[in-house]
Amino acid sequence: MNCRGVGGWLRSALSFVALAAVTAMAHAEPIGDRLAQAREEGVVVVYAAADLDVVRPVVEDFEALHPGVRVEYHDMHSAELYARVVDEARRGVVGADVVWSSAMDLQVKLVNDGHAQPHRSAETAALPRWAVWKDEAFGTTYEPAAIVYNKRLLAEADVPDSHAGLIRLLDRAPAQLRGRVATYDPERSGLGLLLHTQDAQANPIVFWQLVRGMGQNGLEQHAVSADMLDRVAAGKLVLAYNVLGSYAHRRARNDPALGVALPRDYTLVLSRVAFIARGARHPAAARLWLDHLLSTRGQALLAANLGLLPVRTDAGTAGADSAAALLHQNLQHAFRPIRIGSGLLAYQDQAKKDAFLRQWDAATRPVTE
Repeated sequence: MNCRGVGGWLRSALSFVALAAVTAMAHAEPIGDRLAQAREEGVVVVYAAADLDVVRPVVEDFEALHPGVRVEYHDMHSAELYARVVDEARRGVVGADVVWSSAMDLQVKLVNDGHAQPHRSAETAALPRWAVWKDEAFGTTYEPAAIVYNKRLLAEADVPDSHAGLIRLLDRAPAQLRGRVATYDPERSGLGLLLHTQDAQANPIVFWQLVRGMGQNGLEQHAVSADMLDRVAAGKLVLAYNVLGSYAHRRARNDPALGVALPRDYTLVLSRVAFIARGARHPAAARLWLDHLLSTRGQALLAANLGLLPVRTDAGTAGADSAAALLHQNLQHAFRPIRIGSGLLAYQDQAKKDAFLRQWDAATRPVTE
């Protein structure tokens, strides 16, 4: 597979979902007792680590389908979201009805610590088994972690197509890359901690060699994807590593300066995880919102507007499995999905997390002459 061809097949994948959206729009969701209860509640409060400007079409579609139910949407960083849920629970406050984040490990920890309640519906039953944990945590998307680069600053032949290729580039062109490489800060970004620790488990020798190479080149560390994408697009960075592919692809569609590559040795693929808060004040509305995200209609809207690949195998067009299946087909053996479950709790152990962050800090510290 040529990783630099990701744009073409990913556009094809999303076109499947766009067509599915047209079909789904023609079928309104059934209105029953739950909608009546949700109307009495009047609102669903969503804590999410996804930009409202991007998710707005999904919010507006939900409100159009469920008149009388307003979405109160709180957008925050994944680590901030986790801290807020924990703090509110400590104070006996239930702020969110639904919690939705790409920091899979933090979401699983919240569920494991009793912050979620079970939910079963026709929509949850349609999910693949890997995307459901304890009938409480639900995967809503497929999103690869990508290398994003500035096409004007990095020649096509130099775009790394593997982790080893990126290490070689860092060794070969230190002057070109000095102070112009970035990734997530695992201390400030829950998503960053997830991706980096999963990377370390996937191939520890190569990962730490790569981290040291980036550190020696003056690694920039960011809390959010948008900051890295802005700086790569502006030419202040040559490339950024482990960037959430959904955001990267969406920006690259509209910015000719941005290129997106998926490593052919292995590409981590994560899923945004959603759950209904244990003490949700608006439980009927919460169930409607979660089912909307998981419906073929909601999945199609997420793909069309956020560039998120759907997890449902029936979210594509007739004759095509799904955009996620196409992702798997193109990545083949490099496809490395992060499964939802207790395995994600390893680095939520404070001692293990602290040890990882100490090792990260030591590896990313620039070498002084």
